[in-house]
Amino acid sequence: MIVAALHVAAARKAPMEAVERIELVAGQGVVGDRYFGTRSRHVSVQSLEELAEAAERRGAPVPAGDTRRTVTVDSGRVPTTPGALLRLGDVELEVVRKAAPCRVMESGVGPGAARAMHERGGAICRVLTSGVVRVGDPVSW
Repeated sequence: MIVAALHVAAARKAPMEAVERIELVAGQGVVGDRYFGTRSRHVSVQSLEELAEAAERRGAPVPAGDTRRTVTVDSGRVPTTPGALLRLGDVELEVVRKAAPCRVMESGVGPGAARAMHERGGAICRVLTSGVVRVGDPVSW
């Protein structure tokens, strides 16, 4: 598995911006992202495989950048059990909870997107180790 895409938004409800790399700070999150400095909602992780399932269920595409998630991996089912560990390149994350479909998706992706993402939204994680994650970095859990 590899990191397929990275997205950040500087403010709540701001458009997500595709980037090639993100800097993560332990206990803080992604530098420059709207959730930087929050208690535990540092990074959201989703899978292209689960997005494809959501698109099939919806009958229309569900683009990675429109789901409001930070990291998109190329395959697999993202662990959602609290305490599960994920590694993106050299950075370690801990799952805090399942990522609920974002209401903003209904306007960004379109009607039915949030429902299609139910149980396919990935995970919300806290950053355990600092470092840089790039598109193409290896992923494991």
